[in-house]
Amino acid sequence: MSQRQYAFLQEDAAPGGPPRLAYVSRAQYSPEWNSSLHTHGCAELFFITGGHGRFRTRREEFPVAIHDAVIVNANVPHTEVSQLDSPLEYAVLGVAGLETMAGAEGYALLHLHTGWEELMGCLRLMLQEAEGALPGYQRACQSLLDVVLIRLNRQRDAALSGESSGPRGSRECDLVRRYIDNHFKENLNLDQLAQLAHLNKYSLAHAFRREFGVSPINYLISRRIEESRFLLRETDHTLSLIAQILGFSSLSYFSQCFRRVEGVSPMEYRKAHRQSRA
Repeated sequence: MSQRQYAFLQEDAAPGGPPRLAYVSRAQYSPEWNSSLHTHGCAELFFITGGHGRFRTRREEFPVAIHDAVIVNANVPHTEVSQLDSPLEYAVLGVAGLETMAGAEGYALLHLHTGWEELMGCLRLMLQEAEGALPGYQRACQSLLDVVLIRLNRQRDAALSGESSGPRGSRECDLVRRYIDNHFKENLNLDQLAQLAHLNKYSLAHAFRREFGVSPINYLISRRIEESRFLLRETDHTLSLIAQILGFSSLSYFSQCFRRVEGVSPMEYRKAHRQSRA
């Protein structure tokens, strides 16, 4: 993926403060594109500026093209998949202190048939300011973000809020969950995760289960199984290769975990979905 990202220094702000711009970036598909589900510590606003592709969340997948915008809340797993014959291009705003209330899954898809050029003008100017980094550019970019949010809030499907709703886990547990979301293909264990959170592993296991209703290792397994469903449906990879890609220690362990979560073997799952397409 060809990407240019500009990050902004953020001062600590009280909860419930106005949304703040964390970064702005633009990206274009290339063969090394990584399409694994991942999360961020802030909301992301995607504006599709060219090409065609699909946007994936943990439970859903839907097509996106130019004039589409996707708002994804913090800590919601997501990724983008480009069509090879129509490379996907988009601009992204990372925004702290923002949340869409539009859907239970933590994202909103907007089809911006009116006002698109005006939004693109704001984004182009924001990228120009960030790239030039002249005096006052951060204030200019924040002001442009305010304009973008005002215009998006006029869309009835956006339902943007400047305050987080619903319960929030402890900072340490949020950190560990986000790390698992972004590194679930790696060889992780409880000792590593506890070291990351600066807790002993027993305290982490107890706190994580209290916050999310599952142990860190079972959450790691569930993330791998979620990704395996996509690989089983959409690729011809062997089961051994899928197990290796997703960090399982062996094919038998992958099959055991998959059956425990899905109720069927990986091969039975693959056959069932291919028969349904026939």
